[in-house]
Amino acid sequence: MEKTNVGRLLDASNIKYEIITYDSSITDGCLVAQSIGENKEQVFKTLVTVSNTKEHFVFCVPVNCSLNLKKAAKAVNVKSIEMIKQKELLPLTGYIHGGCSPIGMKKKFVTVIDETAILFDEIFVSAGKVGYQLKINPAVLKEYVDAKFIDICD
Repeated sequence: MEKTNVGRLLDASNIKYEIITYDSSITDGCLVAQSIGENKEQVFKTLVTVSNTKEHFVFCVPVNCSLNLKKAAKAVNVKSIEMIKQKELLPLTGYIHGGCSPIGMKKKFVTVIDETAILFDEIFVSAGKVGYQLKINPAVLKEYVDAKFIDICD
């Protein structure tokens, strides 16, 4: 199996993780969870936003939830946020839609993980490439990306 940049970064920090692959033609998060045989509540999507102050923020939420923009803005102390345009994702983060990981973005962004992550020993986030999921302890992920656990879902 091909090692992604996310895997190389975690290896360099001696962090325990596992890479799970799935059919890269699957683009729906709930179907990704189903294809890897995991709970939808445990598989997280990585969303990149922009605030009214033009700052970018990263939010990780379960694939079966929607990011609540009001809660998200409050979590990062800005007046409002919105999703970035898909065409802005690659130049900003280095990742394409469907393969965006909270680990290894071009720049370090303030990151918030929905608080439900703490209910699990392991969660799944993109490993930085479509068809690759990273299985990792949520507390380890939080520490590695310097995130906060906050309620940000609808």
